[in-house]
Parts: sequence; C-alpha cells; structure tokens
Amino acid sequence: MIDDLWYKNTVVYCLDVKTFMDSNGDGIGDFEGLSRRLDYLSGIGVGAVWLVPFYPSPRRDNGYDITDYYGIDPQLGTLGDFVDFTHEARKHGIRVLVDLVVNHTSDQHPWFKAAVSDPASQYRDWYIWSKTKPKDADQGMVFPGVQRSTWTYHPKAKAYYFHRFYDFQPDLNMNHPAVAEEVRRIAGYWLQLGVSGFRMDAVPFVIQRKGAGGPHPEQFRMLRDLRTFLQWRTGDAILLAEANVLPKQDRDYFGDEGDRMHMMFNFTVNQTAFYALASADVRPLVKALERTRVSEETSQWAHFLRNNDELDLGRLTDAQRASVFQEFGPEENMQLYERGIRRRLAPMFNGDRRRLELAYSLLFTLPGTPVIRYGDELGMGEDLSLPERSAVRTPMQWSTEQNAGFSTARRPVLPVVSGGPFGYERINAADQKRNPDSLLNWTERIIRARKECPEVGWGTWRIVPTSSPSVLGLRYDWRNNALLFLHNFDPKALSVSFGAGSADGAFLANLLSNDHARANGRGQHRVDLEGYGYRWYRVGGLDYILRRSK
Repeated sequence: MIDDLWYKNTVVYCLDVKTFMDSNGDGIGDFEGLSRRLDYLSGIGVGAVWLVPFYPSPRRDNGYDITDYYGIDPQLGTLGDFVDFTHEARKHGIRVLVDLVVNHTSDQHPWFKAAVSDPASQYRDWYIWSKTKPKDADQGMVFPGVQRSTWTYHPKAKAYYFHRFYDFQPDLNMNHPAVAEEVRRIAGYWLQLGVSGFRMDAVPFVIQRKGAGGPHPEQFRMLRDLRTFLQWRTGDAILLAEANVLPKQDRDYFGDEGDRMHMMFNFTVNQTAFYALASADVRPLVKALERTRVSEETSQWAHFLRNNDELDLGRLTDAQRASVFQEFGPEENMQLYERGIRRRLAPMFNGDRRRLELAYSLLFTLPGTPVIRYGDELGMGEDLSLPERSAVRTPMQWSTEQNAGFSTARRPVLPVVSGGPFGYERINAADQKRNPDSLLNWTERIIRARKECPEVGWGTWRIVPTSSPSVLGLRYDWRNNALLFLHNFDPKALSVSFGAGSADGAFLANLLSNDHARANGRGQHRVDLEGYGYRWYRVGGLDYILRRSK
C-alpha cells in the first residue's frame, strides 16, 4: 500500500530523451542534457517525468523495438548518466517513470536471434510460432494501412512468428513462466536505479493469450503479480497502463480491490473531449466521465490531450469522428491509421490561445492526474513532411539559436520545426520565459493552481447541470472542502445558470481572478462566460478569501 498515493496530486511530463536536449553536439538528446533542464521542469511545476524508451534499439519504431532491456542507448549516455539523472531529479522533487515495453522485442534482440537459429533454444518458446500461416493473419493489426499482417514467415526458423505491431517487433510469449519472471527482473533492475514506476505499453496485448485462432482471454493475474512485486521491492512505485479498452473493462485493469494497475490513461474521455472541442457539445463527454468513474481509493485516471502517438479517435462514432477530422485534421496528410490525427495541439487549434487555455484548463480539472507532453506548454507545432507519428516528435524548441537551442549539430536527429507560426523563431522557451503573458507562464500558473487543489486528485466528483449543452460543470468534494469548475466549449460568449450543489454554495470564490460569484435568493448562480471561457471556483469560499487576505 502506498501511504501517500503521491501520483494522485502530481503533474506528469512526457518527453523523449533524444529530442529534448543535446549536451555534446552530436545531434541527439542525451541524459546529461536532460539533467541540465531539470531546473526548467521543476520551475514549471512538474512532479514526475515519463521517459519514452531510451534502451538500445535499431530505432525503427522510435525505440519501442528494444534489443536490451538492461541498457541505455549509447547515443543517449551511459547507465552512470542515467543514475546521475534520477539522483538530480529526486533533488528537484521530480519522480521518474520509464516505459516498460514487454509485449514485443526487436527482431534484432539476442533472444529472438537465438530463437530463430535453434529450435531447441530455451528462447524458442519465448515467442509465438506457427508452421503454417494462420487464417486470421490479416486481422487485429495495430497500424492498418501501414502494417500488412500479424504473422510473418522467417526462413531461418522455417515458421511464422506472431507480431501485433510491425513485422520487426515479434511478440513475446507472456504465458511462458520464464518470460513473466524476466519482466519482473527488468522492473526490479530499473527500480534499483531510482525510477518510481513504469508506463506499461500496450497492456491489453501483453496479457492476452496469443497465437492462431481465438479466443484470446486476458490473464489479469499477471498484472496483480507485477504490482505485488513492485510494492514488495519499492513501496511507492506505480504502474501506469496504456490500455485503450471499453469502460466496462476498466475494473478488470484496476482490479476489484484496486490491486492491479495504479493508473490508466483515459482514452474514452480523451476522445469525447476532442469531440466536445470540435462540436461544442459536452453531453458525450459527460457520459464518458460517468462511464469511467472509479471508486477504489488507490485507482486513478491519467488524463491527457496529446501524446507520443496519433490522436486516436477509434472509440467515437463515425459521425463524431468525421466531425473531429473536419475541425482538427481535414487533410488526408493530417490523418493516420484510418482512425487518428498526427498533429500537435496548437496547430489543431490554429494557434487560438483561448482554445488552448480552455483545453488545458479542462485537462487540469478532470478527475485524475494530468499528463502533458513536452513542448505543448509552449504551443509547439508539428512537421507533416515527416512520416507517420514522427510528425509530432520533433525536437524541443528552447531558443532562437541554431536548431532551436536543442543541438549545435548540423543535422539533428529530427528536423526542428522552422518558419511559419509554430517555428522555433516564434515559439521557444527563452522568449516565453521573458513574457509574463506567454503560454509557458500561463501553464506554470495553472499547474500551481492545480497543485493547490488536491480535491481534484483525491475527492469525489459529480457533474453540475448547467443551462447550456456547451458548458461542462464539475464539482469536487474532499475533507469538507469543495471546488466547482465551468468550461464553455462554444466560441460564442454566453450566460449560464447553475446551482453550486450545496447549501454553502451561495458564494463562489474565483481561484484565478477576482470575478467571484454570488447566488440569487433561490440558490442559483448566473455567470457570463466568454467564448471558450473557464472558471475555477472554491465553493463557499468567502471565508477562504477572507483568510487569504489577512
């Protein structure tokens, strides 16, 4: 049991070491460069850093094709550099989460090479094989339109191997006891080097029985066993699951007693939030929030807007998806895998500051823990000339210096976004630090405000009905304190009526400005919201305001 449940009131910042900061001028970010930027991360209020894979890899899939689970890509530094980083992060009050990618390995991993070389190898059964090509080989592909099959013939092995992802990423046989034991060994190794938990990649595929034909039921005991191991080895370590599943399956992943995954990304709310941002209709978002409600104290949602991949809209209806495509990714080059958008947030909103603030205010007030992606605090853009998801993985824009201050190399690992409204010449951290009205400084203030509102991470929540289908009202209660948030998804200004939901709600203290609200004689509030406007209120907050003013 984690005594303080630290993950319930923190802010997680996702970054890729190789595109964050280059310290030696070779064009690739590294752990020494990342360590130098810990002051920046601490300054904006980041409480935990999630690192995408940094292990040795051919990097055919951004490092998710791993050849050594116990090493560091030499271009990013050494194990010593990693330990120095985790030590410095701890001094800055920042925890470190790393990717645990155990659904598959690279086809260049020594395990797979041994498996294909010798049928009698101990590693042969660490993967999934078939003498003939299964009939369902063209089904269940993760990357339709790019991926051709889930089974590929290997001439040296004289058999087909299973791969849920690309053909250079053969799936591990997680039902093999030795593989499960190896996963625990990998986790224990990185815990010993200072990490505070793992973002577990592709969890539904990890725990499925694999092979030809079906059904393929999930083996949820595997998750409980891994959690037990983590908490035995390091009491406050967590598991954050990437599991894009239906709401009816959520409890299976959290556990009946909250004893499996500590956290999960809420894909259902993410997709309906983008529909609300596109259509100004919050009703599907309200339904999604209710359908994904959790009651176990140790379970927590991780909410996000954009991440390292495409914006996946696969759970929306056809009509809803078409609406989001039309608003945020109307061109074919902006779309990917027949389900998603490969763009960053700021260009999706055409740089509209009002819309960006609305989206991030929503993120920081949803029931759970906010996860932000590097560069989004600046309003960085994408490079659609790059293939697939590389479009949203360009280097961090630090300044107006060469390569945005990321690297002094002539050719960085990926080109920096240059020119236009989102180029580094206009969008960079150095300029925004000096501008009190910049998106960066606004983000720092909203993070500080969120950390002063533990009710969001810890409390019980309910929807506050309002007089407009374009306005989302949320109330949180915890330890005799209450908060109420309003978000107007309509580009037009409107006046909205609502009740605070309790007898002490006659006065609402605005936490972000002096625009406080008083109820009428019937206990109803009426608030004027600008287009894409938002409000953060403390319920019954008159005493709170008076205490703060003394």
